[in-house]
Amino acid sequence: MNRRDEIESNWQLLSMRPGRPDAGKPMLARATSLLRSLDTGDSRMAQAIDKVGKVLGHDIPILIFGETGTGKEWFARAIHHDSPRRDGQFVAINCASIPDTLIESELFGYEDGAFTGARRKGKPGKLLQADGGTLFLDEIGDMPLHLQARLLRVLQDRVVTPLGGLKAVPVDIAIICATNRNLREMIAAGGFRDDLYYRLNGMLIKLPALRERSDLEAVVARILAAESPSHPVDVSADVMRLFKQYRWPGNFRQLTNLLRTALVLAGKERAIRVEHLPDDFMDDIVPTDESRLLARIDQLTAGRKLDELNTTVIRETLQYHQGNVSATARALGVSRNTIYRKIQ
Repeated sequence: MNRRDEIESNWQLLSMRPGRPDAGKPMLARATSLLRSLDTGDSRMAQAIDKVGKVLGHDIPILIFGETGTGKEWFARAIHHDSPRRDGQFVAINCASIPDTLIESELFGYEDGAFTGARRKGKPGKLLQADGGTLFLDEIGDMPLHLQARLLRVLQDRVVTPLGGLKAVPVDIAIICATNRNLREMIAAGGFRDDLYYRLNGMLIKLPALRERSDLEAVVARILAAESPSHPVDVSADVMRLFKQYRWPGNFRQLTNLLRTALVLAGKERAIRVEHLPDDFMDDIVPTDESRLLARIDQLTAGRKLDELNTTVIRETLQYHQGNVSATARALGVSRNTIYRKIQ
């Protein structure tokens, strides 16, 4: 396998969504470094990858910070795969998606008869499932305070006591946490334990938002290759220009879903064009008439003197309002006489 094929293969592995039948298959063993495959040319990502690579295997907990959809779980899976624990389980739990009443049993497990509705013979929790591997706690900022205390005890003593149990079970795990919340502000507000924060924050990794990255073209190409491996597709220059203007509030998750939809709309064509983009995306990115007016005024007034600027702004605004002097005067906050004087 050459270097390019290896990178594409790794990207496809990381693109596997949790719960899919192909997620976590032994084919991971064929890849070399999943972390390195995430380096597509952005300097901030390269720095983050270099930092993590130096602490792999040193029992240093990693805290990943980034906006929603910036690839925090992808990054965590790559860390696990590149670590000495790659043959163990990678167990992920989203602290924000599980009700407070269930997260304790999910995390620590329970014994037979621990509570009403409990399974017979009990159930091992995520901590025990990750024994010998890596536990990924996503949205750690949403973990209830009383469970933060229990988690801290596990990290200190390296033993787990299931709900309703009396026997502590030794556990050997690596911890990776992720959040999009400011944990320091939560500590100040009493919403997060400072002792747990400093226990989890052996190394803080900040993932850049998609709009901040300099490798958008490479990222788009990777996603398209993963989503359409048998039918190579590119994006047109106009589409890429729109992508670079957009803020991507949903980051990779939003971009992946958008490209998946565009591929279906493009059918057998070899390039995604503007007409293949979803309507809601175009509604967000296409400027309004008013913003076009402001952009036009900026363009026309660049480098002009004050009197010329006033006249240019008035003429463009008057044209926008189809010659309606009253509407133009209201928009500019001046009298109608001023408009008449300037346009004579």
